Amino acid sequence: MKKLENKVAVVTGASKGIGAGIAKSLAAAGASVVVNYSSSKAGADKVVDEIVAAGGKAIAVQGSVSSKADVTRLFDETTKAFGPTDILVNNAGVYEFGQIEQITEEHFHNQFDTNVLGLLLATQGAVASFNPNGGSIINIGSVVSNITPAGSAVYSATKGAVDAITHVLAKELGPKNIRVNSINPGMVETEGTHTAGFIGSDFHHEAVKTTPLGRIGQPEDIALIAVFLASEDSRWLTNETLLAGGGVR
Repeated sequence: MKKLENKVAVVTGASKGIGAGIAKSLAAAGASVVVNYSSSKAGADKVVDEIVAAGGKAIAVQGSVSSKADVTRLFDETTKAFGPTDILVNNAGVYEFGQIEQITEEHFHNQFDTNVLGLLLATQGAVASFNPNGGSIINIGSVVSNITPAGSAVYSATKGAVDAITHVLAKELGPKNIRVNSINPGMVETEGTHTAGFIGSDFHHEAVKTTPLGRIGQPEDIALIAVFLASEDSRWLTNETLLAGGGVR
C-alpha cells in the first residue's frame, strides 16, 4: 500500500514549479490531489494530465488564495470530488525584490496578500474541511527568513511571518491532531526563477558557491520532503521548520 493511499491533498499554487512537483509526488504516493491555480489553467491541466497518465487521481480548481470566496469554493470542490481533506500544502506565493527606495504599497500588498493572508485563509478552509481524524498542514517558507538577502525586505518579511504562523498554528491545532510544519527551500530551479532571470545570473552562481551541497535545488528535492511531512512517517513532527537549501543557513 502506498503511504498516502486514501488521503486527499490540496496543493495551492500548483500549476508549476515547486507546487507542481509536490502535487505529482503526493499523487505518486497514493493521494488524490487538488491542483489549485490562480491564473495558469494550462499549467494546472498539464499537472493533472501527468498525474492521471501515471495512474493517479487529480483535479484542477481555480481560485486566488487571497479571496475568502475562492478558498471556500476550493474546499467545496475538493469535498465534492474526493471527500474530506487530509493534507494542505500552502505553496502559493509570489516574490518581488527591490531596494528600500523601490518599495510601494502595491509591492507590499501583492506579496503579503498572497504569501501571508492567502496562507491563513487556505488554512482556515482546510481546518473546516479536514478529516475528523486530523491531518497535516505543510507551509512553504524560504531560507530568506534566515539569510535575509539585501533587496528582499518585503519578501523576507512575508516568509518570516510564515515561520511565526507555523509555530502558532502547530500549538493551536495540535489538540485537533492537525500537524503544522514548514519547508523552507533555498534557491530552486523553476519556471519562475528562469523567468525572473535568476538562472545563469551572478545570483545563481553565488548561490551555488555558498551552498554546501554545491548546487541549487530542484522541485523534486522539496517534493520528497513534503511527502514525508504528509505521511505517517512524520506523525511525531509538528511545529518544525525544515531548512531545505542544501545546507544554506
